Formats: sequence, C-alpha cells, structure tokens
Amino acid sequence: MTGIDPEDTKTDDEDGFLNVSKSQALEEEERRRQFDVILKKPLSHWSGVDSGVELKEALSALLFGLRSSTPDSLGDGSQGKQAPDRSSRPLSAVSMSYQNFAAPEDDQQYEKRSEFIPLRISDEERSLLATMEAALDVSDYTDKVDILIFSNAKMREIIRTQIMDFLSIVSGLLISNNFAMGKKVLSSGNFADHAELFQKVFELARRHKISNPEKLRTEYGKMIYLLQDSQNRDMVKELKFSLMKPLETVRTFLEGRGCLELLGDPELEMATRDISTVSKNRENIAWELGQKARSRDAIVKRWVGKGSGIPALSESDIVRVLESIGDSNSFLRSVRDPCDEMIGYLKKYFKKDETPEKPHSLSIAYGRGGARLTHTHKQQYNYVLQSLLMWREVASDMYKLWYLAEKDLLSADHQYSLRSSLQGLCRIQSAPNVSKAMKEILSRVKTKTSSWVGSWVVHLGDHNVPNAFIFIDKYNQIGRILTPIVHTIRKLDEVGHDDDDLRAYIKDNYRDAEAAKRLILKDFFRHGFDGSGADNFYDAGSCIDGRLTSAW
Repeated sequence: MTGIDPEDTKTDDEDGFLNVSKSQALEEEERRRQFDVILKKPLSHWSGVDSGVELKEALSALLFGLRSSTPDSLGDGSQGKQAPDRSSRPLSAVSMSYQNFAAPEDDQQYEKRSEFIPLRISDEERSLLATMEAALDVSDYTDKVDILIFSNAKMREIIRTQIMDFLSIVSGLLISNNFAMGKKVLSSGNFADHAELFQKVFELARRHKISNPEKLRTEYGKMIYLLQDSQNRDMVKELKFSLMKPLETVRTFLEGRGCLELLGDPELEMATRDISTVSKNRENIAWELGQKARSRDAIVKRWVGKGSGIPALSESDIVRVLESIGDSNSFLRSVRDPCDEMIGYLKKYFKKDETPEKPHSLSIAYGRGGARLTHTHKQQYNYVLQSLLMWREVASDMYKLWYLAEKDLLSADHQYSLRSSLQGLCRIQSAPNVSKAMKEILSRVKTKTSSWVGSWVVHLGDHNVPNAFIFIDKYNQIGRILTPIVHTIRKLDEVGHDDDDLRAYIKDNYRDAEAAKRLILKDFFRHGFDGSGADNFYDAGSCIDGRLTSAW
C-alpha cells in the first residue's frame, strides 16, 4: 500500500480526495480528529457529563465521522485512471476487523502495551544484526551441546567451549562489517572486555525475532539455548560476564528520552494504524493513508525536541517509535484478525441448535475420520468457539507472553533438564511466568462462554510442552494455520465474479460459493478440532495445548 500515490486518485476536475474547498477540508479534518478523540473516551466519561452541549457536539462528530468513513463518500472509483470499484461486491465474512473502525480500548492503552513492544532496529544496528544472523547460520551449537552426558563437569566444559567458539565466530565476522571494531575485539583476546558489544548483538537478534516472528526460524532456537546456558551461575563465573541485556522496548526508549507522555497523544492510534485493504477501493485506501501520514506529521511536529532526557527526542526517534507501534499493530492484524474472522464464519454458517441429522452438523465421534473425541454438534460448536477465542487472546498478548517466555527461559533460578519427550531430546524447564499469564487468559475466555467443553489443563514444562520456547513457537503458528483458510473464503466471492469457468465449476460441484464456503469451514471445524494431537485425552486430546496440536 505504500506504493500508492494519492495524487493518482485525483480526477481532472478534483483538487483532493473529497472535492471540497480548502476551508471545508480543514473543517472536515478537524471533525475527523474530534471523531477519533471521542471514540477513545471511556464510558465513565460520558456518565459524568452534566451538560448536553458536549454530548450534542460528540454526536455530531460521530455522525460525521461515520458518514465520511464510508466508501460512498470517497467517490465510486469510476472516473479517471482509478482502480475498479469492488466495494459493491458481497463481503465473504462477517466483518470483525478492528482496522475498519476505532481500535478496541485495550489496543489504545499504549502506555501499557509499550512495555512489551520491541523497538524497531535502526539502520546503524542492522550491520550488527547481520553479523549475528551470519554467526547463527553457521553455528551448530545445539548439536554439540544437547547430548546425553552423565558428567556435569564434562558437560559444563563442552558448553563453555562452544560459547567461546561462537563468540569467536561473531568477532571474526565483525571484521567484514566494521574492520576497526572487529580488529579491536580479536586483538584484545578477552571477550569480557567487550561484554557490552556481545550483549548488544544478542539483544538485537532477540528484538528482531520478536518483531518479525517469521525471521530466524531455526537460528532463534540456537541463540536462546546458548543464552540459557550462559545464564547458569557457574557459567557466568567462568565467562566473567553475562551475555544478557534487557530488551529495548518502546517504553524503555521513551523513558530514556524522558517523554512517556507521547504515548498519550490523541492522534497516536491513527498515526500507527495498520491500513487494511480488505473490501476497500483505491480511493478509500489512499484517503486512509493520507490521514495516517497527516497524523504522523502532526505528532512529529508536536513532540520533536521534547523530553527531559539527554538527548531529547529527534524527528527520527519519533518516527522510529511510531513505526515500532505500527509493527505491533500489523502483527495483531495478521494473527488476531483471522481469529476474529473465523469466529464470524462459525457464527454465520453454523448454529448451536442444529441436530446431527442436518447436513451442517459439526458432530464428531471417536474413531471416525481420525477423531479422538466424541462431541455432539452443540459441544463441538462451543469447543471450536472456545478454542478460537483463546487463540485470539493469546495473539493479543503475544508480545507480553514472549517477554515472559524469555524471562522464564533465561532465569538462573529455573534450570532445565535434558530428557526425551514427544519432540525428541528436549530441555525440560518450568515456566511459571508464562503459566500464570496463560491461566489469566483462560480465565478471561471462560467468562465469555456459557460452559467449558474439554480439558483446561495448560501443559508447560512437561513432555508435551517442554519449555517456554516450544510454547511460543507453537502459538506463533496460529496465523499460518488460519490465514490460508480466511483468504480462501474471501476469494470465493471474487473468483465467482472474475472467472466464468471457475464460477461454472463451483456451481456444478457445490451449487454456489456459499455452499463451498460452508463445506470448507465444516471440514476444518470438525477435523481441525478432533483431539488428534495425541492418543489420549490428558496429553493432547482436548487440553489447551492439544487444541492447537490437533489443528496443525
């Protein structure tokens, strides 16, 4: 979307998106700003408003904002060289995307969220990140370390040797990126003298991975296990320094600049919004991008040079903060929105009170089609709904859960043991912080459902989910599981308009696109939630972890 030039959306006789005079444009922009501010106010604010004037102004701004946010107010896309208007096509889902409306209240609590949002890597830091990625790519640390040896002294020596070898690789690769720095590290012969440098490269790689879960998919495991070994108290004494450094987040960055107040800026939500392209024409998208750009410019102008820290906030600092929050919003849309859409599909295409005799029943039976659970249609409906609600909550809290996972993994108070598990030879380690957070999530989900179906056991630190790293890796698959299904359902309407042969195929085999959607969803809701993650009820049949294992 960043490639769209708003100038391309102008027609020959238009001077802007809304075809209004400059004075009218300024007035409407101010009303939109008021619209955003009003939506962010809690309900408690309005209960205390005595005067009807503010309520009248608020209602006026809300009505204007809702009217101006519709595609019709932006033109029909039929003039000039604009993209075809597809807004009249039927929507393929019950729209639940938060990006089409104001962000939910929890998402607007940036003061709270910023504690776990990693700061985006700067241009200067990328060379160090490239060095770390290259070192991890050639390292075979876990192959050398994760082996069964019954002598603790021998194992400790192997770990120390492998860590020193890895630091030597990093030092050598530094020369290719920064000759002076690499030469200084290698010539000193003492890694402890450059502890801050090594802490920095490890912190950069961790921050980069959390911001981009699709990156470092094999390398992150090596790195986190190496850090886990380095945090052993005996190993810290032998190395004479620690490789650990707290993650730099949006909050810690702004605290260092003495400008946490920026997180309360009324235009922050618009300036960091991830613009969705679903069911929008080009004019609508361009208008939203323009609104986002104007909000960003306003925030930069308002906060540049502010703050009590040294140095004060620069323009690049503010842009970096906004982009970091924007990255987190993009992640939420890519992982959480598919959960919302699947919940919408479940409620639209299936009903709780359907009987097993009807063709749209979701009932499953043990031993049939690979199922290891027996559920009536109503039980399976609730089971799927609970699972999707739980995945949505996990996706919403993923940054927090990742932060807690690293806290558990790298704690010197919780040592791991190397044992055989369902995933092979694994590091079994308790994860008290993640376990507590998951119980809180489970409690929230239970309040949204009338009755609980299945087990509510959260496996962590056992042979099912050995440690917090495996937990994070499993739940990062939510988007990869649901997104292809969501995209397929969306496209069924579109291909029916664009391809006559495919439309005829759908009609001959499925009657219509709606029937095809229902069949796809029925197959997933039955066989993706049938307890086939393992061969018994307790391990992975209907437990919290087993629901996800069954789906993939």
